[in-house]
Amino acid sequence: MRQGLVRSMELMVREIGAVVALLVVALCALVFLEIVDEVVEGETETVDRQIVVALRTGDGNDPLGPKWLEMTAADITALGSTSVLVLVVAFVAGLFTMLSRRREAFLLVVAAAGGTALSNGLKALFDRERPEAALRAVEVMNPSFPSGHAMLSAVVFLTIGVLSAHFAQRTRVKVYVVAAAITAALLIGLTRVYLGVHWPSDVLAGWSLGAAWALACWLAARAIELRWRTSATEGRERAAGPRRPGSRAPSPRAGPP
Repeated sequence: MRQGLVRSMELMVREIGAVVALLVVALCALVFLEIVDEVVEGETETVDRQIVVALRTGDGNDPLGPKWLEMTAADITALGSTSVLVLVVAFVAGLFTMLSRRREAFLLVVAAAGGTALSNGLKALFDRERPEAALRAVEVMNPSFPSGHAMLSAVVFLTIGVLSAHFAQRTRVKVYVVAAAITAALLIGLTRVYLGVHWPSDVLAGWSLGAAWALACWLAARAIELRWRTSATEGRERAAGPRRPGSRAPSPRAGPP
């Protein structure tokens, strides 16, 4: 009876987690749409420029602070580059595969690939200009909105964090991996503004859309997994035939994380 109670509590916690994730997706999507509306109407231009200019020393494109801070920011921002994220996805997906977590590996690859396509498509659609070259500490070429570094780092690191949290047994480990993923995405986005290569609204949009996309992919995978397991259970029950009177029904299996 005690084991059954523990199992029921675990299932309830998982269902609550799914509801919370759905609410976060809706909230992030609303935030992104609100930012889009403000950007299209030009209402963020003044604040965006004030923040970027305030982070400059007034001596060309040098950001505020010592030289080591600029170099550190450049190193951190590189973690959100396409080449680094491709390597991260490849290595982690390979690790998941070796751990017999092929569905998790597939989810990570799909989330990253879909997020990349979505980011590139939106950049082409809005075609927003970046801060002028005089404000940029590093050279960039493609359009500004939304920030690809902010969005894709949120997609990749949040997906890895959520999947890794499912493997962990202790609550503090679960909290740690998710917090580490969020911190990485935040730092990468902040460096984009500090280095003058993005407007703050670009980064906010990237964070919100990236988080929404990562959690939406997880929820979709979870729904598919639950559907598969339900179909498999129904198939076994049909194969076994009707239960005898007084026999106990098989205990339900837990769904995906």
